[in-house]
Amino acid sequence: MRQLQFIRSNTFRWASAVAAVFALLMIVLFGFIYWKIDGYLIARSDRMIAQQLDFLAGLPRDRRADAISDHLGQDSRGVQYAGLFDAAGNRLAGNLKELPRDFTVGGAAQAARVAPVGQPPGGDPLIRAIGRRLENGDVLVLGRNVDETHEISSVVGQALALGLLPALCLCLLAGAWLSVRAQRRVEEVNQRVQRIIAGDLRERLPHRNVNDPFSRLAVIVNSMLDEMETMINALAGVGNDIAHDLRTPLTRARLSLERGRTHATTLEQLQSVTDKAIGGIDQSLAIITALLRLTEIENSRRSAGFGNVALHEILREVCDIYEPIAEDKSIKLGVDIDRKLHVWGDRDLLFEAVANLVDNAIKFTPAGGKVGLDLMRGDRESIVRVSDTGPGIGAQEREAVLRRFYRSDKMRNTPGVGLGLSLVAAITKLHGFRLIIHPGSGGRIEIVCLDKANGPNSSQI
Repeated sequence: MRQLQFIRSNTFRWASAVAAVFALLMIVLFGFIYWKIDGYLIARSDRMIAQQLDFLAGLPRDRRADAISDHLGQDSRGVQYAGLFDAAGNRLAGNLKELPRDFTVGGAAQAARVAPVGQPPGGDPLIRAIGRRLENGDVLVLGRNVDETHEISSVVGQALALGLLPALCLCLLAGAWLSVRAQRRVEEVNQRVQRIIAGDLRERLPHRNVNDPFSRLAVIVNSMLDEMETMINALAGVGNDIAHDLRTPLTRARLSLERGRTHATTLEQLQSVTDKAIGGIDQSLAIITALLRLTEIENSRRSAGFGNVALHEILREVCDIYEPIAEDKSIKLGVDIDRKLHVWGDRDLLFEAVANLVDNAIKFTPAGGKVGLDLMRGDRESIVRVSDTGPGIGAQEREAVLRRFYRSDKMRNTPGVGLGLSLVAAITKLHGFRLIIHPGSGGRIEIVCLDKANGPNSSQI
């Protein structure tokens, strides 16, 4: 039964419908050809009869009978009929016994039932005939059997059968082949999709290097599966990173509380243990809060609050906030604003992005170094640059530092959760901006705000 399922497929049904339409068109075409040929043969026969009648009527009276006999004698197929009758209707010559009944003499060619000489009654043939009354009162009738049109119809019918049946069978076979082929491809896709559902994320849909819609769809679906596999693997990695980063502060908090419960003998000792435990819990909450914030930004939930944002004001506010922190580390923090620039976006998110960059710069810059904030105008773009005299980011780490919880070995002991640059990347992506990390000694990160992403109310002064 599985082999006959193609009969119920849409492909086979469409092929059958096309075959039926093709057969109908062939029948109509051959019918039209038969109709035209039949009319043409009858008209041609009528012209021949009229010409022969004119010829015989123009002969002298004493030669007409011989001429009619010669005319009939040359008819090897027995399709010619002629009769010469006097005014009373008596036969004078020819192979017709009498004038046909209901026959109009002097009219155009017409169908007439005639009685040939020597033929038994009941088998009178139907012919095309013309009658004319001569000047002496005689009637000359000349006719021709046009049953050869039946032969033409037989030939047309045979041609229709020989041409239509193979074509119809070919259409049905093509439909069956296309249906079976489509079923096989669908079955193959179904099997692979089942393996993907079962957890084999490396499985892909089959496609050939041909320009057909199914292959193009398979390529698109495979690209989607590639992206999903990457996201799932990244999600699994993030889950491991979250578990690792949360386990450390929570373990410390638990150990602190356990030791405090066992060894603390004074209120001061208990308060110290409690402070350590609260610090570990706060670190865990900071990780969770950062993750929730990152998810909120990546889901573009804040895009409805976009407006005209003054970048120069954001840079000055960030500088005012982090200047005391920089002074505590003996780091010089400066801001250089080329002009007053505005962009279209969310002010709080942009403030958070710039603050994260400055916080990272101060965190990784050694004492006595410098951190600079610059606002510049480029070619149809505004540029926020944060630079420092720290170790910088290597070329091989430019992509890795944007991943969640990534921390290089040399910065493993630096406080933080490894989500700062991930937040910055998510914010710039939400706004349609570009984040550029320049490698080499000394950190330099730029947020490039393109004018086309600045919205209708952006401006520069």
